[in-house]
Amino acid sequence: MGKTKIRFFTAGIFFFFLNLSVHAQNKNEIVSSLDKKYPELESFYKYMHSHPELSLQEKETSATIAKRLRKSGYSVSENIGGYGVVGIMKNGEGPVVALRADMDALPVTEKTGLPYASKLIGKDKNGNDTGIMHACGHDIHCTVMLGSAGVLAENKDLWHGTLVMIAQPGEEGCLGAKAMIKDGLFTRFPRPNYILGLHVSPLFPSGSIAFKEGEAMAGSLSVFITVRGIGGHAAMPNLTKDPVVLSAEIIMALQTILSRELAPGIPSVVTVSSIHGGTAFNIIPDKVELSLSVRYPSPEVRDKILSAIKRICEGSAVAAGLPDALMPLVSYQMEKEYIPLYNNIELSRKAGTVFEKTFGKDKVFPAPFMTWAEDFAFYSHENPPIPTFFYFIGANDPLFLESIKGKAITELDPVSAAGRLTLHSPYFAPSPENTIKTGVAAMCAAVLELMKKK
Repeated sequence: MGKTKIRFFTAGIFFFFLNLSVHAQNKNEIVSSLDKKYPELESFYKYMHSHPELSLQEKETSATIAKRLRKSGYSVSENIGGYGVVGIMKNGEGPVVALRADMDALPVTEKTGLPYASKLIGKDKNGNDTGIMHACGHDIHCTVMLGSAGVLAENKDLWHGTLVMIAQPGEEGCLGAKAMIKDGLFTRFPRPNYILGLHVSPLFPSGSIAFKEGEAMAGSLSVFITVRGIGGHAAMPNLTKDPVVLSAEIIMALQTILSRELAPGIPSVVTVSSIHGGTAFNIIPDKVELSLSVRYPSPEVRDKILSAIKRICEGSAVAAGLPDALMPLVSYQMEKEYIPLYNNIELSRKAGTVFEKTFGKDKVFPAPFMTWAEDFAFYSHENPPIPTFFYFIGANDPLFLESIKGKAITELDPVSAAGRLTLHSPYFAPSPENTIKTGVAAMCAAVLELMKKK
């Protein structure tokens, strides 16, 4: 990020806080705190990026975050729902506002070539060796949370109430949020009036914000299909019932669920992402395993898709002449479902107005409904409900995004370009400084709007 852009960014934040409260003293302290803290935040980010830990293995990451929260003056509790961390700062009477960041990394071997790239090897859920990488930006999320925690702690004259910092494990496995809630997140600690969360997005330029009111992100469920058949010699397929051919027919038929069974415009996905079958070139196997990722905006759409998957599998098997005893097996684990994420409309509009004042309307974008999934959604499903707001901070180089406008994905180099447009890619590399500064400024702006002194 160039010096001119940094000065513009800082000036914009300054003038926002200058108008934040007529009673606030030393209003430029927010900007000063952020600039002063940035070198330390960048150092933490690079350390966390190069020392990733897989879901539910975040022992060192959580300990480091707990230590830094204590240093900023928070009362800290560890090992909440696993390696979860909760930091509390009370500052008189007022609302309770929680900020949440996820800590876990992915079983991905990093290929960014960055000097602080991860070189760690770990064990995946099946016990196999795997590279480990923060390919979903959770290192940025934690850095933004710590930066916000520190800036707000240094400027207590600008807000009142109770801050709750939530460092959550296990987002990628859809277990972390539920585990922390079950372990008393909202009963052992102050119950929030609002919960804020964010995610980096390579689809938007660094220095920008994007969000959607109401239904914002999809629910997600993994579906597993065992296509059964009668194996035999590849030279005599007439004496077999080939599950490979049947799997191919099922895969193609599944594509019609969205195009022919759901109404146009319903944002849903049925992706067959894994196919395993056979052991040798001359053997027709007796089964093929398929893994699917299903995404949907509501439980009603989910149920319709699941029903169609089962009907297509069984109908294809009947057409292939298989007996009832060899019908395909369709299974899924509802306890590992990501539920759709809903942004409280009133809270979204309040935060959106603040973001536009902070960054300018040209830096705040309407986000489309995202078919990514997030277990942040579980925080709003309490009784009584807690208003939640989840937004995106741009993480990509603005010049890069401008250079590829109008180009098809097939026109881009798969390493230097296409891999920079998606999360979970071994080439995912956010622009740290502008992304982190924007994230901290946005979070502080939202918090101060909710907790400002009258």
